[in-house]
Amino acid sequence: MPRIDNDIKLDFKDVLLRPKRSTLKSRSQVNLRRTITFRNSKQSYDGVPVIAANMDTTGTFEMAKAFQPHGMFVTIHKHYTAEEWVDFAANNPECMDHVAISSGTSDTDFTKISEAIEKVPLIKYICLDVANGYSEYFVDYLKKVRKSFPNHTIFAGNVVTGEMVEELLLSGADVIKVGIGPGSVCTTRKKTGVGYPQVSAVIECADAAHGLGGHIISDGGCTCPGDVSKAFGAGADFVMIGGLFAGHDQSGGELIERDGKKMKLFYGMSSTTAMEKHAGGVAEYRASEGKTVEIPYKGDVNGTIKDILGGIRSTCTYVGASKLKELSRRTTFIRVTQQLNNMFGQ
Repeated sequence: MPRIDNDIKLDFKDVLLRPKRSTLKSRSQVNLRRTITFRNSKQSYDGVPVIAANMDTTGTFEMAKAFQPHGMFVTIHKHYTAEEWVDFAANNPECMDHVAISSGTSDTDFTKISEAIEKVPLIKYICLDVANGYSEYFVDYLKKVRKSFPNHTIFAGNVVTGEMVEELLLSGADVIKVGIGPGSVCTTRKKTGVGYPQVSAVIECADAAHGLGGHIISDGGCTCPGDVSKAFGAGADFVMIGGLFAGHDQSGGELIERDGKKMKLFYGMSSTTAMEKHAGGVAEYRASEGKTVEIPYKGDVNGTIKDILGGIRSTCTYVGASKLKELSRRTTFIRVTQQLNNMFGQ
């Protein structure tokens, strides 16, 4: 029988962070770097845990080059060849501690990442990315990848509930991607009616992961720097971003002109655009679960990076957290019915 969970579930738009007394004099005193040792790979990570999503419009080698000086991370999209990985690693070895190779669950995907990792031993991270992380087939694929690459750090998802976080960690993953449907170009909720408000999903999944010595990524739903801070405040160890990093010089997609304005295409990886580009079209048995949009050209991504990191630092000063790791411990969310004064627009 169907049942209703009457517990309140909250999204980024439903909460604000309550300010608290702080001894910090300036946001420059805030340390955004984190050092993390992963549960299964035992590898250590040191950096600013903001991640560009593995979409072919954001998870590019060019983005990785721009992120490296900031200590940020990029999950590279899965459509680069092994030869392109070899070239990138040879010319940018300093980036290799902050990039992951991405994979779906097909035999072709496994062969492709195996070839790239064999040719590029500097690859340390593998991102296993599917829309529905609840599939038994996905769990079996994760176990296969863990057995084949015992010393690599594995990101796996997406899921939104604690029990599946635990299963993926126990099956070999180190970091679980959390989020179903919150992305700006994701239409999963519209097409399927499936999803989970992101703040509540992060709180519940972080609790489950941390209890087992694992970690989570809040994946999707950030519309502004404040949302990124809320994700960290809710307990995320990493925050993955797509839309905010789209439309830049380092983003994939050609630059187009529309009515005299420069634009770039941004699309979900389950959109018709992506499937026609990479799979020859949408299979008859499925629906497109992504949209394609034209967004204003934003120039160099460094401006957006500074805006996001500056926002997180400022959040930390408001709640008295001198380190990013302390933010969740200093977070009290208050429920709201309105976030912004839109008198003069967004």
